[in-house]
Amino acid sequence: MKYAICNELFQDWPFEKAFAYARETGYTGVEIAPFTIHTDAREISPGQRAAVKNQIADAGLECVGLHWLLAKTEGYYLTTPDEAVRARTGEYLAELARLCRDLDGSIMVLGSPFQRNLLPGVTHEEAMAHAADTVKRAMPVLEDRGVTLALEPLGPAEGDFLNTAERGIELAEMIGSPNCKLHLDVKAMSTETKAIADILRDSRDWMVHFHANDPNLLGPGMGEVNYEPIFGALKDIAYDGWVSVEVFDYQPGIETICEESIRHMREVAARVGL
Repeated sequence: MKYAICNELFQDWPFEKAFAYARETGYTGVEIAPFTIHTDAREISPGQRAAVKNQIADAGLECVGLHWLLAKTEGYYLTTPDEAVRARTGEYLAELARLCRDLDGSIMVLGSPFQRNLLPGVTHEEAMAHAADTVKRAMPVLEDRGVTLALEPLGPAEGDFLNTAERGIELAEMIGSPNCKLHLDVKAMSTETKAIADILRDSRDWMVHFHANDPNLLGPGMGEVNYEPIFGALKDIAYDGWVSVEVFDYQPGIETICEESIRHMREVAARVGL
């Protein structure tokens, strides 16, 4: 099992300190939120990109890739009927793919509910077509750079578009690229009527990335979710990608979240034979 952690958890820690602590705690990968470098990926210079890449490598970590792709940006939208905005958004996703590869990453998790929720008068089916068009504009660069875009279904508390894994697979099929797959998140899957383990098994041909967390916004093992059937399903489908910790409530403290999350995951993995 490959464990990674999302870097925005470390808040104001310098990258060197954050990456070194993550590796010391037992994580071998780090997932980068672009806004922790700059709110506009186009403004991240080649020198900055090389510096962050080296900081990750010097800590003994691998760069998983990027998530929170459109957080803290303006002017981008996935599901808009406005073709000019879709074109601009596709171009920005392409720039993020360049950034991802420059950091030695290979996965981009596309959640960004505030840039994809249904606009007035737009049906879900229309939004699916618009989103497919937006992403297709970026796919030549993703394919050229060897980066995979992982579509992230989110629960209804976060948005009204792409709320199930099945919808995520449907959108990936519409996009029709080997570099467009599915990302699954425990917090989000907890809102579906289907058991999380069943979602994982049913998505085995599409899932390329996985976030471990809890509906209480904390890390794995810090809430009510039972991880044994989840990790059992990951074993059943021979998942060999990253299990990346993403949390949204930092109140317990950075160290507590990091340490408790990986401790719990290792204990569960041992019990299920991962």
